[in-house]
Amino acid sequence: MEAELAALAASGATTLVGLMISDSWTSAKERLTRFLARRRSAGEAEEELQAASEELARAQAEGDTAAQEEIEADWRQRLLVVLREEPAAAAELRSLLAEWAGHVSHTVISGGVNHGPAFQGAQIHGGITFSVPASMPTADETARPDQVPVLTVPFSNRRREISLLDAMCGAAARRQSGVDVTVVGGLPGVGKSAMARKWASMSRQLFPDGQLYVDFAALRDQAVIGGTVGADVSEALAMVLRSLKVSDAGMPASLAERTNLFRSRSADQRLLLVLDDVSQPAQVRPLIPKGPGSAVLVTSHGKLGELVLDGAQLISLEPLDAEGGLALLADRCGEDAVAAERAAAERLVELCGGLPVALQIAAARLITDDGLTMTSLSEELEDEAGRLAALALPGFQGTLPGEEYSVSALLGSSYRLLPPDAARLYRLLGWLPTGAFDAGVAAVAADLDTPSAKRLLRTLMTASFVDVGRDGRYRIHDLVRLHARERAAQEEPPAEEKAMTRRVATHYLVLAAFADRALRKERLRIADLSPLLRTADNPFAAESGPSPLEWLDAERHAILAVLRAASRHRLHSLVWPLAEAFTALFLRHRYLEAWKESLELGVASATALAESAETANEIAEAAQAEARLRSLLSRPLMDLGETDRAGSELRTAAARAEVTDHLTLRASAQEFLGRYLDRVDPAQAVPAYRRSYELNKEAGQGRGAAIAAYFLGCALDARGEYAEALETLRMAHHDLLAREEPDPRMAARAMAAIGAVHDHLGATAEAVRALREAVRVLEEEKATHYEAEVLVTLVDIAERTGSYQDSVRGWLTRAVALHEANGNPVAEELSRRLENLGR
Repeated sequence: MEAELAALAASGATTLVGLMISDSWTSAKERLTRFLARRRSAGEAEEELQAASEELARAQAEGDTAAQEEIEADWRQRLLVVLREEPAAAAELRSLLAEWAGHVSHTVISGGVNHGPAFQGAQIHGGITFSVPASMPTADETARPDQVPVLTVPFSNRRREISLLDAMCGAAARRQSGVDVTVVGGLPGVGKSAMARKWASMSRQLFPDGQLYVDFAALRDQAVIGGTVGADVSEALAMVLRSLKVSDAGMPASLAERTNLFRSRSADQRLLLVLDDVSQPAQVRPLIPKGPGSAVLVTSHGKLGELVLDGAQLISLEPLDAEGGLALLADRCGEDAVAAERAAAERLVELCGGLPVALQIAAARLITDDGLTMTSLSEELEDEAGRLAALALPGFQGTLPGEEYSVSALLGSSYRLLPPDAARLYRLLGWLPTGAFDAGVAAVAADLDTPSAKRLLRTLMTASFVDVGRDGRYRIHDLVRLHARERAAQEEPPAEEKAMTRRVATHYLVLAAFADRALRKERLRIADLSPLLRTADNPFAAESGPSPLEWLDAERHAILAVLRAASRHRLHSLVWPLAEAFTALFLRHRYLEAWKESLELGVASATALAESAETANEIAEAAQAEARLRSLLSRPLMDLGETDRAGSELRTAAARAEVTDHLTLRASAQEFLGRYLDRVDPAQAVPAYRRSYELNKEAGQGRGAAIAAYFLGCALDARGEYAEALETLRMAHHDLLAREEPDPRMAARAMAAIGAVHDHLGATAEAVRALREAVRVLEEEKATHYEAEVLVTLVDIAERTGSYQDSVRGWLTRAVALHEANGNPVAEELSRRLENLGR
């Protein structure tokens, strides 16, 4: 351990001294001040750094190498003291060194000890030595360099990207003027290096003086001292210069001199330089050749956007789509194998997220394991907890010595280069229940303010770990999220996952509650969220704020995932209120399976709270929550055809409600019971609705009474009591619109019911007129489920009476589309009716 710390301190001192005489010193000094302030005040640390940089500048100006070495030795000792006293500082120093890789030259030799990756016979800290042959074979002076590694596997797809790369990187070569710089960026394992090698092999004739290759990942691995130190630009230049016939004896010592010599040597040549796995823009600039018609092709996990200032063009390489992923599997495993297990192959592509390296590993496992089939492998990968472990080839050489070849190891090589604060956010995003989120969610997850979260997200975007869409939402690839989760489990405190889930669930509860209230203030709600909402900002109240319904719709997958995670962590006091508020979406858009699951989670949490309740208030609230959520659960259950279970939930709900003194809740339970009875025992539905109407009146709930009147009118119509039904429905329609907060959605449903009564009375024209008016309002209100139901009623009338035939196909087509979007199984039957039209 002492040798490791000494090596890290030596590397840190060398980097620090290099930074002091570089353009990056101003920005680096602030970070170093914070690092050193752990042992003294920030002011003292800054003074020490300033004094050292001034002394170094003086020594360099005077050519006093002894003084320079003394400054470096002094800082080596200072850093070693810090590392000994606080072991946790080692990780931060390694990250700082990685962050500054490429900004300075690390080939600094003092006292016969080499602190950088230019291992040319010098002794290395820690007692490691390299044996260098006494003589080297003489190079063929006439041979042109052809160094880009051959692509040893079939190259699948990427035709569009290859064409784009050819247009960008080959333009200067074709016109034999200028120098093209093209950066291919993307996730680790997305196929950047393979694409670069493919294009290089296709483009030899464009570069008559040869193709040079630098693997910065290999340089980083060589430069590891006590953890991570970045790739050495100076050594990369030395490699390139050797390829251009510069001997070691004639190799300049400094980065600036090597850069100038490279420009001179390349001035009359047309070269392609492939720089693989670059992590910093500063690693590219010195390696841009001067010869007209030359090109630099860079691959990087980062965006390297700064290079745009140098005229670079950027290509972002995305994971393969379903077709591309299947083609890759067919290339590796054979087309017959893919055809024989087509569904399993498609699922494999999906589970690998289209990431070529993951598909390559999956294919290798299929080829090398005789007992493994695509079906069994896809089943193995279904388990998220073991997916990364399954995407590994034990026994193969990995990205670092001793590692297996795996997706996890590949992602780990980029993760280790992240600054500590960005690495922490990355880990916490792994625990985030959803792979799509906004900056506010990221901030809450990491317990940061939003500007800080945005800054760290930009760092993760630069590293290609996170992408942002046109909607402003960030996205993280599924396998990247699993890797982040893996690192979080290893590096975060045991209680942090639950704490983060609590923060995120609370965040979504507040927003869902605001959205619910923005859609309708006057609605039965059991959860008292006023203390929580009182101190929060309501984004939907702003004039330019988002639409509450559109927000709920866009976030529905995320909210459902949060409900699952919060339930798993037994955060019951958050789960059931969120499920209750979330229902506001499903009252307009019937995503039946999602509605059902969310309410099941809410019921389970309310039941768990009831079982653990101790005070009278806790018991009452849990009983009310359970009654409300079980009542709501009956709605998707009935639409999904689970009528018996809906009845069971309603009987339990009514029983829970009756033991409370909450009149509105009891009225609501009776209303839901009436809807169930409409299907199984219509004769009993009318008494249930009358009871709901009376309880609402007693509670002073005018809207609840109007809704109960609507359902009562429908039940009376079903019993053939048309006159009373019309009177009751007209009263409901009037009362729903005459309120301080009108309810046009429910009023439109009452209008549709009025139309149905007219139809039963034989007044077809009046019926269609009322139904069309209902469709118009329901479409405006985005009440898609009810709009579809009314459209089907119009189709039924038209088919029965032979009228309005010109409208039937349009009505039915719209109804099918709405039911399909909502996941309603009735869509299948309506599709058959649509197919049979005109036969």
